[in-house]
Amino acid sequence: MILYYTIGLTNPPKKLGNIKSTLNNNEVYYAKKKRRAQQYLGEDGSHKKERKLYNDGYDDDNHDYIIKQGEKFLDRYEISSPIGKGSFGQVVKAYDHEEQCQVAIKIIKNKKPFLNQAQIEVKLLKMMNRADPENKYYIVKLKCHFMWRNHLCLVFELLSYNLYDLLRNTNFRGVSLNLTRKFAQQLCTALLFLSQPELNIIHCDLKPENILLCNPKRSAIKIVDFGSSCQLGQRIYQYIQSRFYRSPEVLLGVPYDLAIDMWSLGCILVEMHTGEPLFSGANEVDQMNKIVEVLGMPPDHLLDQAHKTRKFFDKLPASEGGGYVLKKVNGKDGSGYRKYRLPGTRRLHDILGVEGGGPAARRRGEPGHSVSDYLKFKDLILRMLEYDPKQRVTPYYALQHNFFKRTADESTNTQQAQSHHQHVGARVWGGVGGGGAERMDVEGARRSAELLAPVCPLAHSPVAIH
Repeated sequence: MILYYTIGLTNPPKKLGNIKSTLNNNEVYYAKKKRRAQQYLGEDGSHKKERKLYNDGYDDDNHDYIIKQGEKFLDRYEISSPIGKGSFGQVVKAYDHEEQCQVAIKIIKNKKPFLNQAQIEVKLLKMMNRADPENKYYIVKLKCHFMWRNHLCLVFELLSYNLYDLLRNTNFRGVSLNLTRKFAQQLCTALLFLSQPELNIIHCDLKPENILLCNPKRSAIKIVDFGSSCQLGQRIYQYIQSRFYRSPEVLLGVPYDLAIDMWSLGCILVEMHTGEPLFSGANEVDQMNKIVEVLGMPPDHLLDQAHKTRKFFDKLPASEGGGYVLKKVNGKDGSGYRKYRLPGTRRLHDILGVEGGGPAARRRGEPGHSVSDYLKFKDLILRMLEYDPKQRVTPYYALQHNFFKRTADESTNTQQAQSHHQHVGARVWGGVGGGGAERMDVEGARRSAELLAPVCPLAHSPVAIH
């Protein structure tokens, strides 16, 4: 029995052959363990925390490619700096030596589910780019794609910073109604383009971070990140859209269509002008309650067909008139219930400051911010935020809205606004680290934004700042 304890066996083998086999296995096991231990010794011989090698050392433990400045992909794309990171992987800025221009490369995680979804993204981008050969419908241009060390890489034109960055540069006070209108017109045009029968593409994650300026001194924008997108009839996910911009039908679990992007757009436009998210829910229940505070209760017929209605609402018995009421929500500390305003009492009219000089009266007296301007804006937003997706305004009819029809007086107002803010327009515009995105001087951002030139709905090259 001494032999068995010496080699660490708890159950004595019945044959000598088993002893030899076990001894051999143990030697192999401990030899491998020794090699691994030596592999993770530091240069000074001290022990470091063990790290596995992923993808022959090219990936980190999150399956993202380890970026090295100056590395060349395909002996063509020279990596300069990271731009951003997400659940899909990361985006880097690179120099294309063949075309002699800067590009953005989206490097997908080395994991099968992310690769599969990115392949769908490539397919959709190719469809959109083919349908827009003149590059005029505000969709990012995919230049090419390739595999690099087990990572799918998507090469895009390099754009500037996103609309959330623009808001941050206004200290979250928002941009003018005139600039909001220019963004709205381009985005409605993009959604109209996506809705044509040969595409029927749902973006599924429209938000300020996914809308990028083409140039930091111009108002032209492009929609990016089709990583969650799908075509109508080929919906893959139920959990889609960032929470603040998530439509009621997605919250309720009702089958969705292209109308969910119009809901997101309505939320985005209010945020661009006020500087704050319209519905900033901490979770889905809080999100629904914040929507109801502004828009009132959803229609019964929508709640009747939704399989997640019970998550948010209680059905009243027939004796109490039927219908629905919001469930009570526990407070953060667990004591009592969280208090919300009564349905429909946090009016969009007041959020926008229709009769009070804009949000927090910040636009009082500014040209282009009359009560009439605000009434048109509010009406368009309410049509975009219609609960019933079948009743929600479509991109085509949104573009016909009075908010986009400029009168001679309003054109004069725009010129006055440019003159009014001309002295601020000379502020310095600087580069931002990480991807070469550029931004305005923080203090001058809001006022400089007034100078951004008008953009024709289908024009690709807007006029630069005067």
